[in-house]
This record gives sequence, structure tokens and C-alpha cells, in this order.
Amino acid sequence: MHKKLIRNKKYLIFTGILMVMAFGFSMRAYAEDMKFAIPLPLTGAQAKFGEIEQKSYIMAMEEINAKGGIKGQKIVLRFEDSQGKPEVARSIAEKLIDVEKQPVIFGEYSSSCSKAIAAVAEERKVPYIVTTGALDDITQQNYKFVFRICPSNAYYAGGLMSFFAEVVKPKSVAILYESSDFGTSGADEMAKSAEKAGMKVLAKEKYEKGAVDFKPVLSKIKGANPDVIYMVSYVMDAALLMRQIKELRIDSKIFAGGAAGFAIPEFVDNAKDASEHVMTATLWSQQMPYPGSKEYAEKYKASFKTYPSYHGAEAHATLYVIKDALERSKSMSSQDIRDAVKATKMMTVFGPVEFVDKDGYQNQNFMDTLVLQVIKGKHETIWPKKYASANYVYPIPKWRDRK
Repeated sequence: MHKKLIRNKKYLIFTGILMVMAFGFSMRAYAEDMKFAIPLPLTGAQAKFGEIEQKSYIMAMEEINAKGGIKGQKIVLRFEDSQGKPEVARSIAEKLIDVEKQPVIFGEYSSSCSKAIAAVAEERKVPYIVTTGALDDITQQNYKFVFRICPSNAYYAGGLMSFFAEVVKPKSVAILYESSDFGTSGADEMAKSAEKAGMKVLAKEKYEKGAVDFKPVLSKIKGANPDVIYMVSYVMDAALLMRQIKELRIDSKIFAGGAAGFAIPEFVDNAKDASEHVMTATLWSQQMPYPGSKEYAEKYKASFKTYPSYHGAEAHATLYVIKDALERSKSMSSQDIRDAVKATKMMTVFGPVEFVDKDGYQNQNFMDTLVLQVIKGKHETIWPKKYASANYVYPIPKWRDRK
């Protein structure tokens, strides 16, 4: 009996030690920071967009941490520079998944880098939330682990086409685009939309990014005399195109951009008065009535002296989607997180987020797209009317009639 009691005591002591060790481990695990690395272009031609997103991720992180983090764990973000190169983005994703065992991936800016990461994530069965890569086929591959917050390229010009149909009623368009995945798919989608709307595509001209002289191709456009000149470009190209259009005195009923470089404040800063009256498709503006949207925009401006573009709103929303999914996920396994992301239905500063399967897309968020116009040196929301912050200017004056 005595020996049995001793054995029971030893068992209880041993069990107690295990329980203390397990409890201590679980408390340490719970107290640990929740760390995520985010691939972004922080150097190179796309660095401006990477910077906008980086700042917005950090803002969202600080807000979430101030309210208790995710299940009591603080978020810690670090950023990996992809330089805007798909092969570098892919290598970063492989390291995050294979070496660091990060259970969910998010971030990147360009379509080409997002597409590269999507392939890695799907192969490894780790959920990837695409923030800004808009190439249509990223969410047309029957991928189960790839989700996208931003609308695809096919939907970017929806607001513009509505404005054209109701106000401008153009008969022709010329399309200029950068030879990237985003530029090419954006140009293709505009050509399809224009032809469907009865607009004749008079020219569809591709250029290499970083070009310094658009005048030869612009002279061809001038000779075609289109009602609409539609451009898909990043920021420096967008500004240079409009400055050279002004120099050549090319008049058109509408100068329009396919978002990207035309939809950020730097476009106005770099194009100066040549930006006046230019319209652009966009996915968001600070004038949108989404809960927290105005507060986010004003906080960003107070910190960085300029308003964010839609890219920043998408990044801010992405981290909140991650928070929401992780708080609902049954575990930290990639499969459970994937299932939680799929069930997302929430409002963010970017707008409503819900990942659905329709029109040949999988895990795609769909939402209204908008039109901005530069009016008195500032981007204003002009379309749809229910979101307008200012009345549109149309017809726009010819260059010779401008002061």
C-alpha cells in the first residue's frame, strides 16, 4: 500500500510538471507576437506604389495592435523587397512558406509578381490574398488557395464606360499601354468594352515602360483624331504622356487613364497643369462613404502630407481581412485559415469584401469602380453620381483655350 501511494505521488508530481510545462508553453505561445513578412517593391520603378502600401499596412497594424491585436497577440510586420521582379517575389514566397512556415501570404503590387506568388501558394496549399495585382487570370486558374481583394482588370473601366455611355457618347478611342501584364490586359479589356459599346478602336499602341519620348506614337494618335485617348500606365509614364500630349496640342473629348499611375496624387504633382481635366478609372477614393474610409485617408494625409491612392486602401483592408479570418479560423493550419478566408464577408475602408466564384473567377471580390477627374489640381470623384464629390467638367476645353 505504501509503495503504491509513493508511485501515485510520483505520477501526480510528474503529471503536474507536465501540466505546468504545457501551460507555460501555451502562455508563451499566446504571448508571442504574430509575425508576417510582406513582399513589396520597395526599390525600382514600382517603389512609389510599394511605399503607399507599406505605410498603409503599418497604419492598420498599429490600429489592430492598439485594440488588442489578434486573439491577444500583437502583429509584427516586416517587408521584403521584391524590386518589382516576379522571380524575386517568387523566391520570397518560397522562403516564407518553406523556411519560415508562414501560414498565410499577402501583399505585392504588380500583376506579374502577384501571379508568381499565386502559383507558389497554390502549389504549397497556403492561402494567398492578392492585394493589388489585377491581371484577370490570377483568379481564373481554379486555384483554391488564392483570393483577391481588388477587382480584376476586366472591371477597372466599368465606371468609365458608364460615364462614356451616359455623358460623352464617344464614337472612337485610341489606346496607349505599357507592355506589362497589367498594361496589356487593361488595354485588351478596354478594346473589348469599346467595341461592345459601339466605339471604334482607331489605334492600340504598346510602349516599353520608362520610355522618355512618346511623341512618335502620340503623333500617330493625333492623326487618328479619336474621341477618347485611353492610357494604361504607371506614374512617371502617365505624367510624361500628358505633358507631351499638351506639348503636341493633341485635343480629344476625353483623356482617360486606366487607374494605376493616373489615380495617385503624384500624377498631378508630376504632370502639373497638363493633368487638369484628365479622368481615370479607380477602385476607391477618400470621398467614399465606407465606414472608417475618411478617417483612414485623413490620418494618412496627416502623417504623410498627401492622400493615399486606392492601393493603400487595399493594403489597409488586407490586414483587417487577415485579422478577421484568423480570429474565425479553427486553428493556425493553412487549410483552416483558407476555409476562414473563403467565408469572409465584411466591410473595410476599401469597401465590402467577399470572395465569390462567378463569371469564370474563383475567390474574387467584386465591387463598384469609380471615375476620378482632376479638377483645380485635385482628384475629385465624379462618377457614379451617388459617390460624386464634385460635378464633372465636360466638355473639356481645347489646349489653346486653356489659361
